[in-house]
Amino acid sequence: MHLKPNNVAELTKTVEERVLPLLRKQEGFKDELVFVSTDGSQVIAISLWDRKEHAESYGSKTYPQVLQTLGSLLEGTPQVKTYDVTNSTFHKVGARVTA
Repeated sequence: MHLKPNNVAELTKTVEERVLPLLRKQEGFKDELVFVSTDGSQVIAISLWDRKEHAESYGSKTYPQVLQTLGSLLEGTPQVKTYDVTNSTFHKVGARVTA
């Protein structure tokens, strides 16, 4: 995501007070990691889910509300990408192996 200038503190507050409560209500939600570049212009948010289906449900039902909540802080529309976790020490997530 591209953050508008001087909005790191407001982003942090908004995520904590408005976005995380929405995420915590979603079935299968595990964690949210938010990274901000040192110059405060770029943000990477990674949400962890127990199942792909739960992430997809969030994406279609609740993510539009999250985007609206963050809209005044962002420039442009964030890119959304989906990945499978293959290794993790943080959440003891098992790797998914496909043949």
